[in-house]
Amino acid sequence: MRQKLVSPDQIISRIAARQHGVITLGQLVEAGLSPSGISRRVAAGRLHRVYRGVYAVGHAGLSNEGRWMAAVLACGEGALLSHRSAAELWGLLQPCSSPIHVTVPGAGGRAKRQGLVFHRPPSLISAAIASRKGIAVTTPARTLADLRRSESAGVVRRAERAASFKGLEIADEGGHGGERSELERRFLRLCSLRKVPKPEVNYPVGPYTVDFVWPFDRLAAETDGWAAHRGRQAFEDDRARDLFLRSQGYEVLRFTWRQITEDPASVTEILRRYLY
Repeated sequence: MRQKLVSPDQIISRIAARQHGVITLGQLVEAGLSPSGISRRVAAGRLHRVYRGVYAVGHAGLSNEGRWMAAVLACGEGALLSHRSAAELWGLLQPCSSPIHVTVPGAGGRAKRQGLVFHRPPSLISAAIASRKGIAVTTPARTLADLRRSESAGVVRRAERAASFKGLEIADEGGHGGERSELERRFLRLCSLRKVPKPEVNYPVGPYTVDFVWPFDRLAAETDGWAAHRGRQAFEDDRARDLFLRSQGYEVLRFTWRQITEDPASVTEILRRYLY
């Protein structure tokens, strides 16, 4: 039987569905469109330019998530939604029509763009980087730290109360202790190198913030460092956490430092068993 070919428009539709309705110029080209093919679709109203190199697919009306995703994609590799926009994505503040804040790496290379506010911190550690709804974003802890430098005391208090109510980890700018941050970094690197779908990071589920979640697959993964999980209380807390997640329909996996660092093949095999 002849295999049915997938058209560029089908590929574009799938990518846009994962990215809240937007797509980059590079992704359009990879899907098989030529410059003239892109121009024809723009003229026909099938693609709508949001920023240089980023398009809305099908219609120009974007959700807040679509606007945020488009902004991050427009700013290139390493860009993160941050400051007030990150607080809105995490549900700490109500979305508004203000410019979108994006933190970008390096000291230059990006011109001003209407509707965007760029931030260029001297450094941004990996523990301050997360993903929410597929959008690269600063962690709740880093987001609150940025808000304290850019917003009024009243706005910061509202965001802090919301973070506390949601059970988000906001103890310090890094988000966790040193060992746990390093373990999470290694887990994300494992997923990237072994082509495991990228999870949401520090994902809120009810009163808990879960290390890694694949929401559509209802899969949660926790990385357990000994320092943070030893003792009777930690044991009880972990069991209560797992029971709650399972009551919400999640399969829960736990991986140790040794498994992630010394036996990544087994970790990969287990993850793929649930994700494919």
